[in-house]
Order: sequence, then structure tokens, then C-alpha cells
Amino acid sequence: MSSLQIFYFGRLSWCPEEVIHATKWLRWLRSEQESHLNLMQEKTYYYPSDGSATVFIGISVVMTSTLDFRTHVDQSCRYSEEFVNIYYDCMDKKRRNLTRLYLDKATLVWNGNAVSGQDSLGEFFESLPSSEFQVHTLDCQPVHEQATQGQTTLLVVTGGTVKFEGNKPRFFNQNFLLTAQASPNNDQPVWKIASDCFRFQDWNN
Repeated sequence: MSSLQIFYFGRLSWCPEEVIHATKWLRWLRSEQESHLNLMQEKTYYYPSDGSATVFIGISVVMTSTLDFRTHVDQSCRYSEEFVNIYYDCMDKKRRNLTRLYLDKATLVWNGNAVSGQDSLGEFFESLPSSEFQVHTLDCQPVHEQATQGQTTLLVVTGGTVKFEGNKPRFFNQNFLLTAQASPNNDQPVWKIASDCFRFQDWNN
């Protein structure tokens, strides 16, 4: 095997196999057959790429098909890329439509200032100068449904530069919690923003 998947409360990353330092837990995970186990261990567990366990730190171990899990991650990446393209296109060119991407009770935290509700969000976005966003990085992670009461949720993190009219370009970081909403006319879910946090990564001089 050439790689592992590590799951930190829904955060997925890839790393070389050499990082394994708990072989006894690998043997345990391979041999375990129960469909769900509650574990309250303050320890990080890993699973092999050919194994069949999804591992959480200090919460639980959920046995699943590796193929199904990878398919779920691939779908999450595709949904996230589509969402990011739509979001920043709206922000730069169709600001009046931006609130349609948010749930009715969604919350935005913009550089430490909280805004909630469709009306307040619309007023806030309209108050911003025209913008030019360039996304340089995108990371997405499916959030386990045990942590969201069964609601399909994605964590999407972006980073890049933004130039607001009359200001110099600045680095930014933004993270979204997206929830899947059923669509009556489409088999694909409609993703809505439940939580949005934006922050500049530098300081004005």
C-alpha cells in the first residue's frame, strides 16, 4: 500500500504510509467487524488505503467501504468546485443574487463582524465595493453526519486575493459550511451556505 487517509473530525488528508506509528490499532481495525463502535480515546487512529474503516479522533470509528468513501469524497470535491465558481462569480458580477446561496438563517462573520438573515446579508453585500476575487487554493471535506444530525454537510475552505474598488489587492481566507437541500426538479442536491467566515490575511498599511 502506498498511502493512507487520515480523518480529523471530518478533515481528510493524504500522507505517506511511513507515518503509521500505531500498528496494533491497524491490526485491530482490520479485524473489527462491527458496523459502528463508539470510542472515547484521546488518540489518533489511522487506517490503510485497502482497509475498511473511517476513523475519527476521540469520537467514533465507523466501518465503511473504502470505495464508497472515496466516491463520496470525489463527489464532495466536484460539488465544492462548482459552488466556489458560482459563489465568486456572483460576488464579482451578480452581487444582488448572492443571498440566494445562503440559508434563511445563515450567519456570515466578516473580519470578526457577524451578519445574520437574508435581509441583513443583502444589505451588507450591497455595501461592499465592487470586487475582483482570485481563488488560489480550495479544500473541501465532507463532515460526518453524526456531527450534523444526519444533515449532509461540506466544509469548504478557500484562499486567494481580492481587490475591492479603490483598494490594493489583499490576501483572504474564507470557509463555508454547506448543507445539501433537496431539489424537486433535480436528482442533484442544492447546496446552501449555513455558515460563512471571511477574513483578510494581511493588514492595511
